[in-house]
Amino acid sequence: MKPEIEKFFHKPHCYRKHGWSYLHIEGSPYERGFQHGYTLAKELAVIIETMRKFSMFYTGKTFEFFAQAAAKLFAPHIDSEFQEEIRGISEGTAAAGFHIPSDVLMAWNGFLELMFYWWPNASSQAKKIQSKNRQCHCSAFIATGNATKDHGIVMAHNTWLDYVLGQYFHVILDIEPADGYRVLMQSAPGYIHSFTDFFITGAGIIGTETTIKGFENYQEGGAPEFFRARKAMQYGRDLDHWVEIMEEQNNGGYANSWLIGDIHSNEIARFELGLEYSDYKKIKDGVFTGFNAPESPQIRNLECSYTGYTDVRDTGARRIRWRELMGNCYGKIDIDTAKRMIADHFDVYLQREDHPSSRTLCGHTDVDPYEFTGITGGEPYNSEGSVDGKVVTSRLAANFSFWARFGRSCGEPFDADGYLLRHPQWDWQRGLLMDRPTQPWTLIVPKK
Repeated sequence: MKPEIEKFFHKPHCYRKHGWSYLHIEGSPYERGFQHGYTLAKELAVIIETMRKFSMFYTGKTFEFFAQAAAKLFAPHIDSEFQEEIRGISEGTAAAGFHIPSDVLMAWNGFLELMFYWWPNASSQAKKIQSKNRQCHCSAFIATGNATKDHGIVMAHNTWLDYVLGQYFHVILDIEPADGYRVLMQSAPGYIHSFTDFFITGAGIIGTETTIKGFENYQEGGAPEFFRARKAMQYGRDLDHWVEIMEEQNNGGYANSWLIGDIHSNEIARFELGLEYSDYKKIKDGVFTGFNAPESPQIRNLECSYTGYTDVRDTGARRIRWRELMGNCYGKIDIDTAKRMIADHFDVYLQREDHPSSRTLCGHTDVDPYEFTGITGGEPYNSEGSVDGKVVTSRLAANFSFWARFGRSCGEPFDADGYLLRHPQWDWQRGLLMDRPTQPWTLIVPKK
């Protein structure tokens, strides 16, 4: 390593285990960005090529078009600290032999907001792609007090995402910034935030979210969600302050139902953030669940086209399944129980015990023929579903540790060639889509 590069690497390190890549970065915004970009440059370059094909397939627009939009829409509203971190990532990739410009990195960080929130609202031609935004899924819960075995917090989440992108969210990013709190989060190469939104902070805040399905409002002139989320993680002092940062310059992009907790007080909260409406509720005893439909009647009815809240062919199935599981497990929730719950395959609509599909907590959209659909429907055998599983408790978070499984929450492997052979309608992903073999649950532990 050249001396001019080595000076940035006095402490950062990376290790890989069971599909996960743990990357520790620290220092000034530029320093930690450079460490990140240099270390993950090769894979990040592959991701950008994938995004070029993804963007054209789903929007008909080039990824460079969205990079130009990011520079115009996002850059003026991102604090200089985080712009410097992005610049550091860019120059780190250049030093490694792969130059990825800052505007392209901003577009990658905010691709969901750009493609499926801003663009459908900015162009009447793009309205037809709004349906893709409506298919967002994740399953999550956070519990505390009498709901859990030790009366501390237990939180679990699995990410549902297009497999061609979800395969890259294997990075556990450990950030020790010069200012603010330490942040440990699941992420991807090139990201300054999480996107899958599973995090622990030095202030004792843990959190995750599920995307609000069918959300249609968006307002130019605000700050992108990825910046607000990262700023809240790094600077949020407590739950109220975390929410305050998220609300500042809110533009409605990537609207979520956030589940957050304070490991010092064992208080938990559900924060649903739309554009015109929000709902914030805190408790010290009980459970909040996430299933992609908001509990807030205002957000659900006044800001969304269709959420499937009561439709057991859709997100309503997972809402009901969470209610059943929490009733059965109340007072007994611990790490092992949480792992089982987010791997659950009970189909509420068909009342079948082991029937993985788009309706189960561990999502298997790729095997679902979508014979039974709600208003928005779904595309049969779409290469999407659960791509991970994570569980954390108050005690684990105090040591910046959590349990994680890369791949489906249930552990079932994914064979890319076999999938594309059975479903050639998705062959635009050939050469991009990767296998995900069965991986064990792994205890993520910081190493220094």
